[in-house]
This record gives sequence, structure tokens and C-alpha cells, in this order.
Amino acid sequence: MSASVKELQEFDREHIWHPACQMKDYEDFPAIPVVRGKGPYLYTADGKEILDIISSWWCNLLGHCNEEISEAIAKQAKTLEHVIFANFTHPYAIDLVKELLTIVPKGIEHFNFADNGSSAIEMALKIAFQYQHQIGQTQRTLFACLSDGYHGETIGALSVGSMDLYNLMYKPMMMENIHIEAPDLFLRADESIETSIEKAKAVFEKYHDKLCALIVEPLLQGAAGMRIYPKEYLKALYQLCKQYNVLFIADEIATGFGRTGKWFACDHAQITPDIMCLSKAITGGYMPMSVVCTTKEVYNAFLADYSEGKAFLHSHTYAGNPLACAAALTVIKILKRDHIIEKANVLGEWLSEEFKQRFEALDYVGQVRHIGLINVLELVKDKNTKQRYPSSLRVGYKIYQDALKEGLLLRPIGDTLYFNPPLNIQKEDLIKALDIAFKVIDRNMKQLREKI
Repeated sequence: MSASVKELQEFDREHIWHPACQMKDYEDFPAIPVVRGKGPYLYTADGKEILDIISSWWCNLLGHCNEEISEAIAKQAKTLEHVIFANFTHPYAIDLVKELLTIVPKGIEHFNFADNGSSAIEMALKIAFQYQHQIGQTQRTLFACLSDGYHGETIGALSVGSMDLYNLMYKPMMMENIHIEAPDLFLRADESIETSIEKAKAVFEKYHDKLCALIVEPLLQGAAGMRIYPKEYLKALYQLCKQYNVLFIADEIATGFGRTGKWFACDHAQITPDIMCLSKAITGGYMPMSVVCTTKEVYNAFLADYSEGKAFLHSHTYAGNPLACAAALTVIKILKRDHIIEKANVLGEWLSEEFKQRFEALDYVGQVRHIGLINVLELVKDKNTKQRYPSSLRVGYKIYQDALKEGLLLRPIGDTLYFNPPLNIQKEDLIKALDIAFKVIDRNMKQLREKI
């Protein structure tokens, strides 16, 4: 590489529009050129080592440049790189589906391929809408979703989200939907789950004849700040859907493949969604891929003579891509063979205790919580009232910047900080991450309190 770090950063700032950020921030804090990765670590163009504790947007399941996954993709690239998936198939997609059938909730039997999470959500919404139409329930045109839910950034996905940060600007473009107040075990910790269930029941009683489907992030609402709710609530929502003939869509894009301690978050509640969306970790962070899984009942509503007009006419160029299939097959193989999820659960319990010991008693930490290997802490101005600092102070963002200087990628959601590492991370790397995180958080919070 002949260009200097400064040259790379200047060119990047001049021409590349990065996701989920205000590009003006890059004038003071430019993009960091990363040239390689290994395990939980990233290495920059100027030779610095960064511990990636958030799995690079939650998708890097088994570490960067996992040799086994890399070799599988390289081997596949020499055999078949891509083929149109309309009227063609290949053994790599077939083998992947065979493996998926062994791990998805019982009753899921059909798989439709796309190439990213938002696309999977769009596909799921269209399947649900068309399904209701084709079984004669044409009045069912509305979707229900949970408050502070997030399902992606395409228009349909935004419509079934409930976070103004992402969708307020685009509301004139969005479809009307029904919002259910989800549990908040941080801000409304004194509210019982039974109360939350009653709120959901009231919505279903009012709108059930118009509801097409309910879409949820099972157990873990990621973009909302890694909010966690109990399996009892998830099961109650599922039962309401069954009671009122509303389709249940599980967005397992962020929660699938062991992130919550089981293969899928729905497994905690022992439920089988009518439609389930998978992405992110399915390829270990290597290749874009998503899969929309359905039951036979849903699939059969589309099975008819072509003249009946019931086909699902939705397609993606890279659907069923063989390279992505090779990566996904290898990910599942490693998870099974090396008992990765089971080992991660043991490590997760240890990490949870470490989080509690290090952070829970601090007066600027409102709550510590975890699910699987995901551990979360809430930064607050007042521990008793849970009052947050004004968003204008950008507390989390400043900690993120400082952590990067110390060699830790700790990207916050507002003032919510979290660990979401690769499932095969080693304890010594977690200890290193904890040490850096504590130092950086404590330093910044003390400086903040001195100023105000």
C-alpha cells in the first residue's frame, strides 16, 4: 500500500459516504483505515491493533479471517461463483438448507434466499400480505410491531419499525401500522410482564380483523439499546397471533445463530414462527446473505397453477449465491462440531458476573444486563431516577472515540454501551476489553461530572 494513512483518510472523506453517521464528524474524527483482521482483532494501516468487541455490526460470529471459512469460500470460488437462482439450483444451496432444517424451529420447512437483512424483512412482509390475500383475508392489510423496534432501513422495514431516529423523516412515504408498547425492563422496571401482555391483548382485540402479521425482534431489541424482555412475553405474543389468525414474523437477523444462548431466540420460548428472517451471523460476517424461512402452511398458499397468479414474484440477483452458501455451511459446521454455543454460554455467565462486579455499583451506571454473550450497561446522569444526559453531550460517542484510541471498538447505541463479541472469543481478550472499557468509561464520566 503506497498511500499514507492521511491520504487514505482524505480521499475517503472526499468521496465515500459512510452509513449511520453524520459525515461532518469525519472532519475531526476521520475514518480509520483497516487493512486486515484476525480473530477478534482488526489492524489499521498505521499498525495499530483494535479489539472488535461488537463483532463489526454484530455479524462476525467466529472471528475475522477464520481460516476454515476463508478456505471454504476460496474453494467454492474455483468451482461455481454464481448462477441465476430462478429455475436453477445447486448442491451448495441444497446442502445449506439441509443443515438449516436441523437447527430451525420444528415446522419451518421452506427457505427463500435474499442478500441482506432489510431485504429479508421486505420479503417477509410481502409474503405475509400476499398470504392473507390468497387465503381470502383481504381485509388484513395492517402490520403490528413493538415500540422501539427496528427491522431495517428500506421503506417497508422502516414502516414496521418504531424509532423516530430512523423513520421520522420518511413517515410520509411509509405505510400505516399498529404499534404495541413493548416491555422496558430498564425505564419501566416496576411494570409487570403481565401488564405488558394485557397491553398487547388490547391491541389485538381492537385490530385483530385487520392485522396481517406481527413482526418482532425476539427477546432482544437491538437498535433500541439492546433491550431484553422475557420469553414469557414472546410466547404470549405468539399465542395472541395464533388466537386471532395473525401471522407471526420473527426477525432473527441479530439474534440468530447463538447470540442469545440458543440457536435462535424463538427457541427460548419453544415457538415456531410462521415466518423467520435470518442474516448477519449466518455467514460469519463474510458474505452478504439472508434467508426467509416459512412453514408449509404459508408456502402452500402460493402453490398453484401459474394462471391463478399466486406466485411470489420477488427476486434478488444474488439469491442463493454459492460463495455465501459455502460460508454459511462452514459456520454451521463449526458451531456444531466445536460446541461453540454451549461454550459461549459458559463464558457468558462469567462475563455477566464480571460486568456486575466492575460496573453495577457505579453511580453513573443505571443498569447492567445480559443475554448470551451480549452484555449491556446504561450510562445515566442520575442512578435513582435513571435520568440520562442530554443527547447533545454525545456521551456515548465520546467514549467510543476514546476507546478506539485505547485499542477497543466499543460502538454505543446512544449512551448504551455493550459487548457483542464473536462467540469463540477467548477469556483473556474479554478481560482486556473489560480493562480498557472500564478505564475509558470511568475517565470520561469523571471528566463529564467535573464540567457540569
